[in-house]
Amino acid sequence: MLEIIQQKDDPLFDKEIVTSLRPPGFSRIMNERFLNRFWEVDFLRGIAIAMMVLYHFVFDLNYFGISDFDIHVGFWFYFAHLTAFLFVLLVGVSLVLSHERMVLLGQGEAFLPKLLRRGVWILCLAMGITLVTYVAVGSGFIVFGALHLIGLSLIMAYPFLSLGAANVFLGLLIIFIGIYIQSLSVGYPWLLWLGLSPIEFYSLDYLPLFPWFGVVLLGIVAGDFFYKGYQRRIYLPELSSTYVVKPLAFMGKNSLIIYLIHQPILIAILYFEFGVGIRSSIGIM
Repeated sequence: MLEIIQQKDDPLFDKEIVTSLRPPGFSRIMNERFLNRFWEVDFLRGIAIAMMVLYHFVFDLNYFGISDFDIHVGFWFYFAHLTAFLFVLLVGVSLVLSHERMVLLGQGEAFLPKLLRRGVWILCLAMGITLVTYVAVGSGFIVFGALHLIGLSLIMAYPFLSLGAANVFLGLLIIFIGIYIQSLSVGYPWLLWLGLSPIEFYSLDYLPLFPWFGVVLLGIVAGDFFYKGYQRRIYLPELSSTYVVKPLAFMGKNSLIIYLIHQPILIAILYFEFGVGIRSSIGIM
């Protein structure tokens, strides 16, 4: 039987629901197998988180005038977009894994309410980031960043889980529309979340639905292809305990908390190391 690795830290996992609604005929051992994670998904998410932290460190060095990196073109520009692409793609993969597991456990009806609650919770966290960045930096505060995108994507994604290969077309269509409308501008900010921005709009983090929800849909396609029926469709050796995979998989399992705390930690490090140079930038006298 194809191997399934520990899954108890999944964003949509609820142990009380799982243990209280065990379907008839399932042994305890079989139920525990469906609560496991696939190590490679955590590993890839950990890589994305590590890339994000590295990019934000470089961004902060440039933002506070400590070093001069051109992050708007060239290597760091593409590095940032690759990081975002991988992170958002894995949102779609994780949606498939969560849905498949709950269906197999006889909890398909509980999936949508839980998905909506999770999406609303992440949107609340995103609005907190909007408020904090508005107070801390003013111009360039985060209006619709990665967490906004993920929260809204979770709320919107459920109907797309049953569309199968059609998500390839829909995902690419949304991506191409998003690329096109980047060349357009409007005179108001109300459609920023869709990808239509005013002239000279700037934000520290900006991932609108067009094109990025298309990447979520491609992630759903990838999840259907590689993990249909909550089984890995390709052979991978067991590497979850290796020195390279284990720390990155740990980061992948705790991606949300790392996302929330890494920038304050980076800024604190830079403040104590280069305090005089960045105090004015963060409003500290």
